[in-house]
Formats: sequence, C-alpha cells, structure tokens
Amino acid sequence: MRWDEEYDLVVLGAGAGGMTAALVSAIEGLRTLVVERSAYVGGTTARSSGSVWIPDNPQQQGIGITGDRERALEYLDALVGGRAERALREAFVDAGPRMLRYLRERTDVDFTIYRHHPDYRQELPGAAEGGRPLEPLPFDGRTLGADFDLVGWPLPELVLFGGMMVTRGEAARLLRIGSWDGFALAVRLFARYMADRVRYKRGTRLVLGNALAARLFKNLLTRDVPIWFDCETSKLARTDGRVGGVIVEHGGSSIAVRARRGVVLAGGGFPASAQLRERYLPKPVAEYTAAFERCAGETLLLAQEIGASLGQPGEDNALWFPSSITTRADGSTAVYPHIVLDRAKPGLVAVNSAGRRFVDEAVSYHEFTRAMYRSHRSVPSIPAMLVCDRRFLSRYGLGMIWPRTPLFMLKRFLAGGYLHAGATIEELARKIGVDADGLAATVREHNAFARSGFDPEFNKGGNAYDRGNGDPEHRPNPCLGPIEAPPYYAVAVVPTPLGTSLGLRTNEHSQVLDDAGTPIEGLYACGNDMHSAMGGEYPGAGSQLGLAMTFGYLAAMHASNDNEEAR
Repeated sequence: MRWDEEYDLVVLGAGAGGMTAALVSAIEGLRTLVVERSAYVGGTTARSSGSVWIPDNPQQQGIGITGDRERALEYLDALVGGRAERALREAFVDAGPRMLRYLRERTDVDFTIYRHHPDYRQELPGAAEGGRPLEPLPFDGRTLGADFDLVGWPLPELVLFGGMMVTRGEAARLLRIGSWDGFALAVRLFARYMADRVRYKRGTRLVLGNALAARLFKNLLTRDVPIWFDCETSKLARTDGRVGGVIVEHGGSSIAVRARRGVVLAGGGFPASAQLRERYLPKPVAEYTAAFERCAGETLLLAQEIGASLGQPGEDNALWFPSSITTRADGSTAVYPHIVLDRAKPGLVAVNSAGRRFVDEAVSYHEFTRAMYRSHRSVPSIPAMLVCDRRFLSRYGLGMIWPRTPLFMLKRFLAGGYLHAGATIEELARKIGVDADGLAATVREHNAFARSGFDPEFNKGGNAYDRGNGDPEHRPNPCLGPIEAPPYYAVAVVPTPLGTSLGLRTNEHSQVLDDAGTPIEGLYACGNDMHSAMGGEYPGAGSQLGLAMTFGYLAAMHASNDNEEAR
C-alpha cells in the first residue's frame, strides 16, 4: 500500500484513554497521531466528574494507606467473579499506580485523593471507604490560548451562569451561602468567571473531567503531537496479519496513514448509537444518553471487519445513570444524570407504577438503574418517579432544579412537564400515573422509617457509601427523612447509558483479540472500546476513567516495546 503519511502510533479518539495512550507514546519517543471524529477533544471525559479509581495509588501511600493491592483484588474478585478474565483486573491493579507515577514524573497530569469516597459495593469484602478515587487538579484554560475552544464543553445543566464550573465540594460550600466560607467562595469564583467572559465563551477555570481533558490536551500540544479533527476513519489497513495503518477521510481527502507500531482504538464505545443500543442493550431500550454524541461504535465495527472479537455480553452491556429529560430553550434535549445530589438525601423515595419502592435510593447510579430494569420485569418501573415534598425541594433540589429555587422559577419546570406537583400524595400520584393507594402507603411506611432511622425494606443509609451522599446534619439517619410538607413533587427518571461495557476482547497488554483469542498484532483498544475488565460491574467512582487511562498507558508501553515497567 502507498502511504500518504507515516507515524509510529495512531490513536483513534481524544478522550482520556486515547490522549493518555498518545501522551505516553510521545514521551516514549514514538511519532504519534491522534485522529478525532469531532471538532473537540475530551469526548465523554469532558462531561464527566473526571475521577479515576486506582487502588494502591501513590496518593494513598502518601497518607499512610498501604497494602491496598491485596484488598482491592479481594474486592474485585468478589464483585466481578467470572464475568471477566482475572488477568485483566490484575493488570489494572498493578499498572494503575505505575501509570499515575509515570504521568506525575513526566508531565503535570496529577490528581488529589478523595480520603472519604467509599467504593460502591460496601457489602463486599475488600471494599474501601476512601482513598481509591482521585480527583483531577483544576486547570487554567487560558494557558491553551486559542486552543481553549477545542476543549469539549461540560453538560450545560452542570455549570452555573451558562459556563462556570464548580467541583462537588465547592457546590456543597456554595449551598452554605449564609456562611462566610460559602460567601467568600461565591465572590471569588464569580469574579473570575465574569473576568473570563470578557474574552471567552465560558469560564476558563476548569475542574472535573473538563480539567483532565484540557490538561492531557495541553501536554500533547507541548510535545507537538498532531490531532486531526473532524475525521472519519473508513478502514483499518491490515497486511501480513498485522494492522499497519488507517484510511482517514480528512479535509475532503482520503489519506492513507501508516502506523508502524500500531493503532489504538479509543472511540468511547457505542452509547450514542441508537442502532447498537437496540441490538445490545436491555429492553426497553434507552432512548437518551449523556455521553458524547460521537461515541457511536464506529471503531468497534472497524475492528470487527478485520476479525476482532467482541466480549461476552453481560446482564446489560452498559454502565448506567438514571436521568431526567427535558427540552432546552433552543429545542435540544437535556439529559440530566441523577448521580449523588438528590437520591441519597433524606426525604425522597423512588417508586414504580404501583407506587412502591423497588431499591435503596442511595445506591450507586449504576445499581439504581439496574434495579429499575429488574423491577420492570414484573411491575412497570421505567420511568421511575422520584417523589419528595416542599422542604426537600427547597433544601436539596431535584434534578435540574437547584436548591432554594424560588416559586416563580418552579413554574417553568411545572409548565414544561419536567416537574409534577400535587397538594396531596394522592393528587400527585394521579398526575404521574402511579397507583395512589400504593404511593400513599409507601410514604406512610417511609415516614415511619425516617422516625426510627432504619429502613427495613432496603436499608437505605445502612452503609458508608449511602451515608457519604446523604445529609450529615440530619438525624438519626442521613438518608432518611419524612415526606410530609405539601405540596408534593415528582420527577421522572429513565435509564441512560453513560458508557458501554460490551467491547473488543483484549489481553493484559490492551492487544485486541480475534475469535480464537489470539492477539491481532498492531491493534490495541482502551476505554469503552475495550470489553469491560470489570465484566460490566462498577466498583467505584472513576472506575471507567481509571481503566481507560491505565489500559491506554499499557497499550502505548507495549507498542513502544517497553511495557515491562515504567522507567
């Protein structure tokens, strides 16, 4: 084949996994190209919390937590079992800390530790109450100059004033606006934001996944790694059994790009493909996603065309948020993921069409959505209804409705059908289409649980993960509160995939495998293009990005023939 361009490694996709692979490749001396389908870097990473879940990480060791490798493997063995190859999670647990040290020593990509951020499945042996999730450092978008506009935006519903970002911890401080700390923080952040808006379309103080994406991008620019935007890859070129390049449609031309050391697939899985969701996800099929709209599975299909094998389908083949849906002023669809800000707080129940609870509302977003599907097999539970009262709505907010939202602003949500209200529980039940007697009984029972502090149905607030997302000032249980102050409110939530767990089979070096389990030389996958090393389970906050960056690192190290141990 006649090549138009030649590189050592070509990476398809500019999310956290792809940019990590490209950055490590460049540091290792490989001439590297990143090919991105959209006009922006970041993909779904830019919309995420940016957390990475890495057991036995250097930051843990820095605060005296040691021996976490064995505990983490015990936890993952109990969680994953036979749903995925043990060699993959061993590779992850061993290489994740190396990846973090590698980036810390050679770049300015670094993280701070969440000392108190429990793993999602606290009932399993080896689960930790903190230390494994890490938060990306804030990033100053002004350092990117004109390239700042190439960083994908966060979800509009998760920023303030149309473009000001805050962390979860800062949001909690801002809600204490009556305190000096909350007031001082609000003044400082807002002043910075207003100064930014003189020159930029949004705030340049980036946090969460936006900060991680921007920082990886800046490091690629510093090392002169080219990124081709608005590209379509039409073919993986395979000769003599090895993937040696790609055919890229770029700038109106078809370009044959040689990749001497290989190609890394980092396209983000298929959460945004309606066709693939219909084929692989459970019924009723999710109609919406908060994932990046270009994560539509093209890289998976390209690999399958040359003999790559998909992993074994699991229970649901995705990683889930329960999300509420509405239409923005410009006519676009807003998908709001209910992560931790409302479901775990005291004074809310989630109910199915019978008006009955079906889950501990404070469980992880992944397990909450799974419970929706399981309940739906016998009682219609999609959509599910989040039900609360006036006091809850004012204190904690609900979905897109912020705490302390004045009544006149609630009218917009009511008129648009996003929020439903009733003077009584029975009236609310009729408006949202659930059984009135069932909902009334549920609220009565729940109020009794709130007084005692114990939920005998689902044990809400009975573990460290639940309590960590509840209200620490509420007693006796930070996750249980009465629903008794009319009017009563409800918001509907539906399953939405934040990513897909069904992907290409790989080995511990991120090499893609064929149907016989043999590596396809020169072809790697990471992130959600790689079949879940956790078998579709979700161990803790940031596990998707932790896996993506770790296996992106492993792919680059293998391609550079230096995969034994980071120098």
